[in-house]
Amino acid sequence: MYIVEPTEPMKTIDFGATGVEEILQNVAFIMATASMSCPLDREFGWDKTVIDVPIPIAKARIVANLTEAIHKFEPRAIVVAVDVLGDGLKGRLMPRVKVSIHESL
Repeated sequence: MYIVEPTEPMKTIDFGATGVEEILQNVAFIMATASMSCPLDREFGWDKTVIDVPIPIAKARIVANLTEAIHKFEPRAIVVAVDVLGDGLKGRLMPRVKVSIHESL
């Protein structure tokens, strides 16, 4: 099982990554990308809009939206859990995803 946070692996991009490293890098890239922000693929990324809703609902939407995006754009990664960290009262909720890699890799 691997833990992916959106900022940690995106400091550098390994364009020659393969196998597990490639999959984890792809998951981190999905986590760091808001939908509608990629010019040639507006669907890529995940819906980060959780404005003006109660914190438990915001966390649930983050988990659902992020899980759906990872399943859609990197099917080799199986989402095991999504933890939403941070302080919603300060306007900062940060997801951390636990994934396993599909056995067919």
